[in-house]
Amino acid sequence: MTALGVSAPGVGEIREVGAAAFAWLSAHRDDFALGEDALTLDGHVDATWKPLGELAQTCASVRAHTRPTDPLHARAADLLRFAWQQTGRGELFLRLQRLEPFATYPLEIYSVFAAAGLRHAGYEAAAATTARTRSWRLTEQDPTRRLGVLKAERRSGIHRPERTEQALRRTWLGGLPEPWTFERSSGYALTHVVFHLTDWGRTPAGVPADLAAYLAHWLPPWLDTCLDAGMWDLSCELLVVAASLPDPADPVALGHAWTRIARAQHDSGALPEQDHGDGPGADREPDFLRCYHSTLMAAFAAAQTLKCLAGEGFADSDAAYTGQGVPG
Repeated sequence: MTALGVSAPGVGEIREVGAAAFAWLSAHRDDFALGEDALTLDGHVDATWKPLGELAQTCASVRAHTRPTDPLHARAADLLRFAWQQTGRGELFLRLQRLEPFATYPLEIYSVFAAAGLRHAGYEAAAATTARTRSWRLTEQDPTRRLGVLKAERRSGIHRPERTEQALRRTWLGGLPEPWTFERSSGYALTHVVFHLTDWGRTPAGVPADLAAYLAHWLPPWLDTCLDAGMWDLSCELLVVAASLPDPADPVALGHAWTRIARAQHDSGALPEQDHGDGPGADREPDFLRCYHSTLMAAFAAAQTLKCLAGEGFADSDAAYTGQGVPG
């Protein structure tokens, strides 16, 4: 039995989902590579920088939540190195800064690497200069995005007086809304609020007590709703949240959810974002853009859940990552 009372077969099932997801991600690493359009003004950010940034965030998180001897840790570290190399070890962020000085997505993605100890001094200096302008401070963003930008600034060494609490209480989750108003968009908003508050699961104590109590009560029925609808991507994000709260989530609910996720996962390890009736194990693998994010979230949720079930913390800090074979 584990710390939360989940049987060994349940833990094995979760680990198998995570391992299969990482096998697919490793096999498809070239699909995350930046193409020539990554530095053009009319380039499609959602098909270039966004997948690479999400790969980096997931791998940095999994690396932090697993022991160095864990195969998931090795897979995550390898893919994080790949992602950093794709950015020219940070040089491409400086070029992006010159092309789009007031865009926030380069800093948001760069901050993932910075938190893992992978930094580019020239980009940080340029970004800090931009962040001192009134235009940067007054950019209109929804509260959840603002929370993420503030987190990205701090990760990158930029500090300004705007407080996280002010942005938090303007988010859907921060307002403790009527639980029956939960739907897809609010679901993704609340998961990202928790990601930002906990630094992607590293610091559960970052969730205020009233939000933690609210989520402990309502997360299980919301998760069941998403699972019933075949919303595998959002379900995995909710599983990350369940494993990132100050108090452990219900192990029975976690086990039930993971059984359904495992059934939805394709033989290749890919997890579709949404159940479209194709069925697991189908010969035709889902299109990359329709499954890469949900597969990343399956890998992340598996690692975070295993850590939560074991009741362990890991001393392997992101700040030490620069010594692990990443080209400088």
